Amino acid sequence: MSVDAVGGVWRYAMDLAEAMGGAGVETIFVGLGPAPSAAQRDEATRIGTLEWLVAPLDWMVEDETALDAVPATLAAISLKHSVDLLHLNLPSQAAGLAVEIPVVAASHSCVVTWFQAVRASDLPPHWLWQKASNRRGFDRADVVIAPSRSHAAALTRCYGAIDNLAVVHNASRFHSTETAKESFVFAAGRWWDEGKNGAVLDRAARHIRWPVVMAGACDGPNGEHLAIEHADWRGELSHDRTMRLMSRAAIVVSPSIYEPFGLVALEAARAGAALVLADIDTYRELWDGAALFSDPRDPAAFASAVNRLADDGELKFKLGRRARLRSRDFTIEAQRDAVLAAYGEAMCRSSRLTAAE
Repeated sequence: MSVDAVGGVWRYAMDLAEAMGGAGVETIFVGLGPAPSAAQRDEATRIGTLEWLVAPLDWMVEDETALDAVPATLAAISLKHSVDLLHLNLPSQAAGLAVEIPVVAASHSCVVTWFQAVRASDLPPHWLWQKASNRRGFDRADVVIAPSRSHAAALTRCYGAIDNLAVVHNASRFHSTETAKESFVFAAGRWWDEGKNGAVLDRAARHIRWPVVMAGACDGPNGEHLAIEHADWRGELSHDRTMRLMSRAAIVVSPSIYEPFGLVALEAARAGAALVLADIDTYRELWDGAALFSDPRDPAAFASAVNRLADDGELKFKLGRRARLRSRDFTIEAQRDAVLAAYGEAMCRSSRLTAAE
């Protein structure tokens, strides 16, 4: 299973692999991009085996030739460990891959759908190779996984038909205990990412009557930066520290313009927080009836939605309860079983293709 240490793929990979371990599946993690922290290395080696490549992630390079060595390296590692299946968490990693085992590619996000959602535009010309690389990866994979119907639809709009596309909702291993809620608003994200929309939340914080606490990195790997001026920024915290802080917040918000799934909303729902979410397709799909929604491009409207919850204890309690109930739809066991079913389909497709040859 390919991983990176930068974003949500790490949490996805660790939680899924740990759950699959109980079903007898052994995972070899193959890391690309910036090196993991010591804590991340410890976690990965507790769950499986970790190998880290001196190789970039596709969205961190300007030139496709920087990825030329990736397919052969992945193929060599698969032979070294005699693996039965490759689960790649970037579809471009499947492009040009010459292996005789099934390949599953998961699209957690991509620059093409990001530009459509965040900039309402196509890719800039010098990045068109990324779209072509992803398309080759979709075609090479035996099964492609998307974490929501909304993201699957976005992929189809941007790339055309993907006939081996399956939707498998993400999940969280976070189990919250009943924690007394405090009168503050919490948000977590990679705030350097324009799609997370931290600038709008920071402006909204000026008009929100409760303190707004933001956790997460403000400096990205390619020089991106967000200056937070009005919210209480706590910096980049470990997952455990973030969960402890989140579990105390009465209201958790996500202003994201681009969110193929949105793990923060799920973890907050598990903690029983009332949710205020950006009014985007993904959040409507997953949380309609269990959250308040607001225009993510309007700081005043977002602040008004949060203040409505802060002022209405009954509504806040009702939405927190609904969110917790809805979160039970996204268990790690359901995700594990759906992924294992996708693996089975990939094995069948791979066998049919091999037989046809």
